[in-house]
Amino acid sequence: MLGSSSGADGSVDAGSTPARKGAGAVRTLRRLSILVCVLVCLFFLPWWTLFSAHTDWPFPVALAGTVLFVAAVPALPVLMVMGHGRRRSDRAARIADTTLGVVWVLFAWSALSGLLRLALIVLGVGDQARSRIVALAVAVIAAALLAWGHREAMRLPRIERLDITVPRLGRGLDGTRIVVLADTHYGPIDRAGWSARVAEAVNELDADVVCHAGDIADGTPHQRREQAAPLGTVRSRLAKVYVTGNHEYSSEAQGWLDRMAELGWEPLHNRHLVVERGGDSLVLAGVDDMTAASSGLPGHRANLADALAGADPDLPVLLLAHQPKYVSQAASAGIDLQISGHTHGGQIWPFNYLVRIDQPVVHGLSRHGERTQLYTSRGTGFWGPPFRIFAPSEITLLTLRSA
Repeated sequence: MLGSSSGADGSVDAGSTPARKGAGAVRTLRRLSILVCVLVCLFFLPWWTLFSAHTDWPFPVALAGTVLFVAAVPALPVLMVMGHGRRRSDRAARIADTTLGVVWVLFAWSALSGLLRLALIVLGVGDQARSRIVALAVAVIAAALLAWGHREAMRLPRIERLDITVPRLGRGLDGTRIVVLADTHYGPIDRAGWSARVAEAVNELDADVVCHAGDIADGTPHQRREQAAPLGTVRSRLAKVYVTGNHEYSSEAQGWLDRMAELGWEPLHNRHLVVERGGDSLVLAGVDDMTAASSGLPGHRANLADALAGADPDLPVLLLAHQPKYVSQAASAGIDLQISGHTHGGQIWPFNYLVRIDQPVVHGLSRHGERTQLYTSRGTGFWGPPFRIFAPSEITLLTLRSA
C-alpha cells in the first residue's frame, strides 16, 4: 500500500492510514476537550457569582438560575454550528451570538467582582450580605453594559477623522480624502436600513477614495443581498476599492468579489490601480486575506508581489490588507500606508487584550519600520454578539497630507 510499510515484525509505520486516522482522532478529541473546558469555565464563574458563593437565594431562584446555566453550556455550541455552519440558520445564530455576548460580559465582571468582594471583607461585611451585594452588582453592571452595548452596535457609526502625512505623496494629492469602511458583517440580524444610513453618511463625506477593508458579511452574497445593496449607492471621485476578509473565506469569497464588482466597486484581488489628482499619482493596492491560502480556492492567497506587479516604485502606495499583522510584509516592501480592520477594537471589553496577542495593533495609527504607517479601523459593524462595549464602531475619514 502506498504511504505505509511494514517491518519484519509486521508492525506498520507511522505513515499508515490507521495511524493517521488515530492521530486525527486524538486531535479532534483534544479540540473537543479544550472547547468543553472553555465553556465550563465561561459559564461556571458567573453561575457561582450569581447563584452560589453563600448567596443563599430562595430555592426556586437558585434552581432556575442553575438550570439556565447548565442548559446553556451544551446549547451554545449546538446553536453556533446550526447558525454559522452549513445550515446557516439565522435564528439559531442570533440566539447563539447573543448568548455568547451575555456570558462573556458576565464572566468578565464576575472575575472583576473579586475586588469588590475583597473590599467588603475588609469592611467586615458578613458572608451572605457580601455575596448578595457582589451578585447584584455584577447583574446590574452587566445588564446596563449589555443594554448600552447593544445600542452602540446598532447605531450609525461615529465619524473618526484623522490627517496622515505621507512623505512621498505629491503636492497634487495633498488633501486627498480616504473614507474607510471595514467589518460591516452583514449577518443574521437584518440591517438593510442601517446599511443604507451608512452609505448616506459616507456620501456626505465627499470622498476621493472609498475603501472597504474586508469582512463584508457573514453569509453568502445571496443571503445578504439586500443588506449589501446600499453599497451600490456609495459615491467617490476617484475609486471605490474592496479586499476580502477572513469571513469571506467561509461564505463564498469569489462570490463576494463578483458581487462588489456588480455594485460598482473595484475588487483588489492581489492587484492595484493608479489614481491621479492634481497631476500626481497614488497606487491603490490590495491583497487577499491571510487565511485565503488555506481556503482551497484556486488563485486566492495574500500576494503582495502580484498586487504591486507593474506599479511604478517611485509612487506612494496605499495598501488594503484586512488583518493588521500583514504590516510586517508591507513594511518589508516599503509600503507607505496600510489600511486594515479585523480587530473591531476588541468589540466587547476586555476582549481587546486577547486580540492584542494575535495582532500588532488593535486600533488607530501606528508606525512600522522607516516608512510604513498602519491605520487599523475598529470596524463599521459588529461580528456575532450584537454588542459593542468600550469599542465604538467607526466610519473613518483619512485626509492624506504631503510632506
